[in-house]
Amino acid sequence: MFGCSVGYGGGLEAAPFLFKRRNRVQVQTVILAAGKGTRMVSRYPKVLHEVGGRPMLAHVLEAAQAQAPEAITIVVGYGADQVEEAFARTEARFVRQEVQKGTGHAVACAGPDFAGAEWVVVLNGDVPLLRGQTLSDWLADMEGTSTEVGILTARPPDPTGYGRVLRNTKGCVTGIREEKDAAPEELGIPEVFTGILAVRRERLAQFLTEMDADNAQGEYYITDVVEAAASEAGVHAHCLADPGEVQGVNDRTQLAAAEAIYQRRQAKALMDGGVTLRAPERTTLLGSIQPGPDTVIEPDCHLEGEVALGEAVHIGPGCFLRDCRLESEAVIEAHSHIDGAQVGPGARVGPFARLRTGTRLAAKAQVGNFVETKNAHLAEGVKANHLSYVGDAEVGPEANLGAGTITCNYDGHAKHSTQIGAGAFIGSAVQLVAPVRIGEKATIGSGSTITKDAPDGALTLARSKQITKHDWRRPEDRKGEEG
Repeated sequence: MFGCSVGYGGGLEAAPFLFKRRNRVQVQTVILAAGKGTRMVSRYPKVLHEVGGRPMLAHVLEAAQAQAPEAITIVVGYGADQVEEAFARTEARFVRQEVQKGTGHAVACAGPDFAGAEWVVVLNGDVPLLRGQTLSDWLADMEGTSTEVGILTARPPDPTGYGRVLRNTKGCVTGIREEKDAAPEELGIPEVFTGILAVRRERLAQFLTEMDADNAQGEYYITDVVEAAASEAGVHAHCLADPGEVQGVNDRTQLAAAEAIYQRRQAKALMDGGVTLRAPERTTLLGSIQPGPDTVIEPDCHLEGEVALGEAVHIGPGCFLRDCRLESEAVIEAHSHIDGAQVGPGARVGPFARLRTGTRLAAKAQVGNFVETKNAHLAEGVKANHLSYVGDAEVGPEANLGAGTITCNYDGHAKHSTQIGAGAFIGSAVQLVAPVRIGEKATIGSGSTITKDAPDGALTLARSKQITKHDWRRPEDRKGEEG
């Protein structure tokens, strides 16, 4: 009837029951994610635009998964290939809504058979701030009731764009009026429908066979089930105290507003965990940040991915941290970049240092200004304080790398390792051409290019002979002599 197609993410075989539910009530979830989002002015589907560093749909999916539903169906349409590719690893069924004919049509594409479910929960993929706990509390509140439909409502400061919730003189919900179909007096109703509802499976199956498109937009509305159920078993309506949680995103301005709310949430969670943010409004927090009591983060820092903070860490202004671990009392000086690295207890980094993937600093190691490391393990007490590159290297305890030390680890085809022994001293402007080993307590003279292993405890030099030409004159002193 409607022209829909079905597929599964994650290479799953056809199986509708993808999740084990911990609670008694059986739920299947439908996430509507078919819209183009014209007002985003983008080549990407709306639900792939990011809040908190993740697609909006990822946040909605996380809230849905918190209910441990029997199955999740994601209805896609515009940019379906992009959405399915982005979420290929999720255990969800994808259904394509080839032609968008309204929310009721989308749910019909996901069904009509929702076997094994007591309730079918309908969510929208562009509501990224929805909390899983909110859904859990709402569903638990409906358990044991005879209601056939439950809805989440809100009273936002500006109700424009939302369907209005209609109630009778007794306060009971009688229906939902989409804004384009609303009379002037209905547009003044402050309570709006958030787009989130739950319908008993039997009731939904009946509704999907009876719905029509007799409205201003000529679309099939899932909200019509509310009016149909209101005259029978009644509708359970829960008005959220925080309308921002169900704020939809339709343009870039609303996307920025959702991001601001998300950032405030993240900042509060960190501060509740004992972290001092000098300027929360100037700190960007994306992903999963594990707080450490008495840690201080100065303004203009950016943290993303999986970041674990120990106790009493100090992060200077303008730092970038991604997928890293900072142990207790580590100090990160201003404008340092740490990506995929581990910084040990009491270690110091920066300012203007870059620690790349695979870097591990042990306790009290020091990496200073304009030093870059990658896949380098610096043992306890190592110092590399100035203008150096240390890549694919193992540096022993208490070794000292002078200014301008470079491990030449790449030959144009493969990477090679440099081994620096405990207590070694590397002079300034030294090139260590890997593979090479510098012995324990070895000393390398400044300006050397080392291509062979240097023995323990000895001074190794590799310089060309210094020559002075006393009869040489500057070019400007030779003018007029030629010709």
